[in-house]
Amino acid sequence: MHARTTAAEGQGQRSAGGLYTPEERRRRDESIWTIVQGVLAPVQFLIFLVSLALVLRYLATGDGAYAATLSVIVKTIALYTIMITGSIWEKAVFGKWLFAPAFFWEDVFSMLVLALHSAYLVALGWGLLSEHGLMLLALAAYLTYVVNAGQFIWKLRLARLQAAGGASPQPIRTVAA
Repeated sequence: MHARTTAAEGQGQRSAGGLYTPEERRRRDESIWTIVQGVLAPVQFLIFLVSLALVLRYLATGDGAYAATLSVIVKTIALYTIMITGSIWEKAVFGKWLFAPAFFWEDVFSMLVLALHSAYLVALGWGLLSEHGLMLLALAAYLTYVVNAGQFIWKLRLARLQAAGGASPQPIRTVAA
């Protein structure tokens, strides 16, 4: 039986709770895709905020359906862009296009985010939902986006703590009643 090799094999070990091996950290710091992600993430978030306001305005007043629809399309294009460039970044840093162990759950949830945004475009293009239904679908997509963004912000915090030599924050644990 042959063992599978990983991109990080022979390049140092990930410290307990660490996101990157020393070699992965070097590749991350040298990659142009790190900068691209650092620019696209806040741009996408600003697009999200504008679009969210337009969607909520439509749902509250019935006005601005065209602007809200256009904003969801722009948000979806931004999402596709950051997902493609993020996959390139992950390949450059971890040697895998998606689902690298350090970002596995973020990538899994990203698939749900993509699925909901894509469902919006399909429903819009094929006339499968009313305007109101489309806006509710957009809100569902946006909720998953917020959760996913939170996952990535948490990982960014972990990476900064790791780089500073600090301990990784402990996950919040719940106690069963």
